[in-house]
Amino acid sequence: MIASITGQVEHVGLTTAVVAVGGFGVQVQATPETLSGLRIGGEVRLDTAYVARKDESPLLFGFRSPAEREVFEIMLGVSGVGPRTALAVLSVLGPDDVHRAIAQGDAKAFTTVPGIGPKGARRIMLELADKLIVPDRPAPAAAAPVEPWREQVLEALVGLGWNEKDAARGIADALAGREELSASGDVSAILRTVLAWLGAAKAGARTGAERGA
Repeated sequence: MIASITGQVEHVGLTTAVVAVGGFGVQVQATPETLSGLRIGGEVRLDTAYVARKDESPLLFGFRSPAEREVFEIMLGVSGVGPRTALAVLSVLGPDDVHRAIAQGDAKAFTTVPGIGPKGARRIMLELADKLIVPDRPAPAAAAPVEPWREQVLEALVGLGWNEKDAARGIADALAGREELSASGDVSAILRTVLAWLGAAKAGARTGAERGA
């Protein structure tokens, strides 16, 4: 069994790519996302799945990761799902979304794949239950603490007539590159800096509009 290939990309098409391996041009079927990441002349390594077909030439499918190949091979075990359909599932959903749909019993997710109707989606859910496990994910990083001065400056700007969205953006833009001022927590100094920046931005926008008139 060919588990992976490594070589130089010779051709990239809409549904296939050709990779030079040991003097041979090996054609692989792949998702549009995988193909979009290939560059002619560049080196590539793809995990692969070899699919034999009765009375037809075998096909080799290429994947960016073992996770994609795993989902593809497990999908082939579902009655009525062939390699083209399995690849279409990865093209539309991706391995993480497939795991999630199975874990949550979301059959509707599979109906977004061309060629899979409600009946086929239910069959996939039934046959893949307990076969695909949602991979463990690291705990999300704790959100950065909000500086105590930010709320005060934002409130002051809103009180002066700025809407909250523009005020928040103004604070971020005005303080870009001014880490020392942000760290100081000096509300008055920060407010003056942001007001000056907002005023300059407003004046620049007005001048641009007049020139375009």
